[in-house]
Amino acid sequence: VGFITPLLRSVTFGMPVMLPNAICMAFELATYGLVSGILSGKMKKDMRSLYISLIISMLAGRLVWGLVSAIVYALMGFTWKLFFMGGFVNAIPGIVIQLILIPVLVNRLYAAGVVKPAYEGK
Repeated sequence: VGFITPLLRSVTFGMPVMLPNAICMAFELATYGLVSGILSGKMKKDMRSLYISLIISMLAGRLVWGLVSAIVYALMGFTWKLFFMGGFVNAIPGIVIQLILIPVLVNRLYAAGVVKPAYEGK
């Protein structure tokens, strides 16, 4: 789902631009899903573990985005400044929003009984 979403959005709405943005985002979002899925399956279902999983997933996604960007942008004037700005500085608002909203959403899903945590804190 993470891989196809930016590609489908690019084809449907024209944003993000397919090359280079949607291609790089596809690998990044697929990494988020893969890493967070693996970690959430192996870690306790408490808020501390959720934050750890979320942060590691974001870092892994950014790393993959950087590697794919290096390949895609090689012919387009890729620089480390571009990577740093696009990968981290410009992403800070999204990172902060994710760190606030995702734990709140997961906690609400637990409280509503929609999702049952494997670890109850006992």
